[in-house]
Amino acid sequence: MSLQFSDTTNFKGIIQMIEKECGFNRGDISGNSNLLKEFTADVNMTLDDYIALAIKSSGTWQIDDSGHTDYPIIKTNLVASQRDYSFTTDEDGNLILDIHRVFIRTGTTEPYIEIFPVDVQSDRESIISKIADGLETEGTPYRYDKTANAIFLDPVPDTNVTNGLKVYINREGSYFTTSDTTKKPGVPGIHHEYFALKPALRYARRKGLSNLKDLEKAVLDFEGSERLRITGKIQEYFSQREKDVRHIIKGKRILYI
Repeated sequence: MSLQFSDTTNFKGIIQMIEKECGFNRGDISGNSNLLKEFTADVNMTLDDYIALAIKSSGTWQIDDSGHTDYPIIKTNLVASQRDYSFTTDEDGNLILDIHRVFIRTGTTEPYIEIFPVDVQSDRESIISKIADGLETEGTPYRYDKTANAIFLDPVPDTNVTNGLKVYINREGSYFTTSDTTKKPGVPGIHHEYFALKPALRYARRKGLSNLKDLEKAVLDFEGSERLRITGKIQEYFSQREKDVRHIIKGKRILYI
């Protein structure tokens, strides 16, 4: 069942579920500005936890919060003689968590062509070290290195191209504010209960509530545990999501000496 953030009429909101799990009376959180701020922060931290689990578990179909108004793709100008391009936030100010594909084009009417990553820090081959040799050789980039929140192109672009750089990203979720009511988590509705259970668990730990163990088990069902070898509902869902991909069993190649 999908849940909106707060529903004081039918009591089918995330905040109302937290009130129930933590033993509050109806309206104790939704009607108290300070408590509402605290639990809104907890719900947003839970969204961070969820995105991290989903990214880790997703296959070729990347996770993105459907609450965002645009797609997780950034376009920026390719600038002649500029090697590095910083990507901290997207166009709406959402924090970028990862860059997983990069494309360039050599002219505004040319198609985008994918370029591929190398790692200057760990690979000592001389061909890769050209990215850091300071000579700034110019040409058409065909590879890049990721360092901090930036990518470094090689060679350095030799021409200006409007929107000549296209980057596919993972980013943080679309967070809730205390004034939200009908907004829902931008994830599958079958997981919305998690956004009430995890904040309730945090509160139960702080206050030593009697239902702590029950909440721990309920959250574990969603998150799973590598240590306990338990696959959670979130991982199970995202690891099997690309139903349109044809899976083929292939024999393993064995080398005989």
